[in-house]
Amino acid sequence: MPSFPSMPSFRGTSRAATRPTVPVPTARAIVDCGVYTDGKRLPGHFTPQQALTEASKTDTGFVWVGLHDPDETQMNDIARTFGLHPLAVEDAVVGRQRPKLEVYDNTLFLVMRTVSYVEHDMHAISQIVETGDIMVFTGPHFAITVRHGEHTGLSGVRKQLEGRPDQLQMGPCSVLHAVADHVVDSYVEVTESIGEDVDEMEEAVFTPASKVGIESIYQLKREVVELRRAVGPLGIPLERLVHNQNLPVPTEFRRYMRDVADHHVSVSEQITYFDEALSNLVNAALAKISVQQSTDMRKISAYAAMAAVPTMIAGVYGMNFDYMWELHQPWAYPAVVALMAVLCGLLFRSFRRNKWL
Repeated sequence: MPSFPSMPSFRGTSRAATRPTVPVPTARAIVDCGVYTDGKRLPGHFTPQQALTEASKTDTGFVWVGLHDPDETQMNDIARTFGLHPLAVEDAVVGRQRPKLEVYDNTLFLVMRTVSYVEHDMHAISQIVETGDIMVFTGPHFAITVRHGEHTGLSGVRKQLEGRPDQLQMGPCSVLHAVADHVVDSYVEVTESIGEDVDEMEEAVFTPASKVGIESIYQLKREVVELRRAVGPLGIPLERLVHNQNLPVPTEFRRYMRDVADHHVSVSEQITYFDEALSNLVNAALAKISVQQSTDMRKISAYAAMAAVPTMIAGVYGMNFDYMWELHQPWAYPAVVALMAVLCGLLFRSFRRNKWL
């Protein structure tokens, strides 16, 4: 019999595994790309490569590329165009990085955590602080911002900065300052909202007869801890930008960053106060619960004592001894019931006088 070539076997191969992955164009991750010269934005639309070429024609020109949630392929494409370090590119793709400042030759890489306040019910267990990331690359002729998360957009920052030509003349560092200032301002807004929550929680805890769940305080404290983790570590990078003379940044930029660093210190101190205040609220709430439990136990003990009196008397007469002369008297039953009522009344009066009931 003639032999036939064997057919390839597809057993165990999934259909999804054979489907090729379609790369997403880099332009899909670019929110805006502008070229700036002498404090003004040049008209027209540019690709990153065209923008860098145009910005390099003058000493004061630079390009600002804004990216939102780029994948690895898109970020590598931008890295090849601007010569970004692979380690910084990896951090920019992964996200969820600790705030830090890295220096790669003439390129600065600043990582900042963004925060957003979520409206919520004070007595419900829900998220209060939402976090994200913003990374900023600055080089001789470029500034690249990478944003992760749906909050803390930078379109308003770009528009506001374009209205300040004198600040734009600082070059790419003007973008770094504008973004850092915007992020720290968002810290201030979120901190003010958290402060209102803490004040409301304090009022609820110390209001008589109020019922505040300890879980609500723990939830608010957990969110304050999350806020502290996002805000606190940024202090070291900001201090380096202000005081490290070896960084490739202009002197005027340091003056602007000093103001940002001062605001950050104020926010960090406020968050520390919230943390301590909530710890005190937890102790106060636990003490309040302990007092309430003690009050309930006194009431239970008082009712148990009043119930013990008729139980004891009924137990004595329930033993059915024959030699109990009063059992054969017609007044015995009313007398025993009256005795129970009198003793219980005296106990009730005594407990009420001592505020057990």
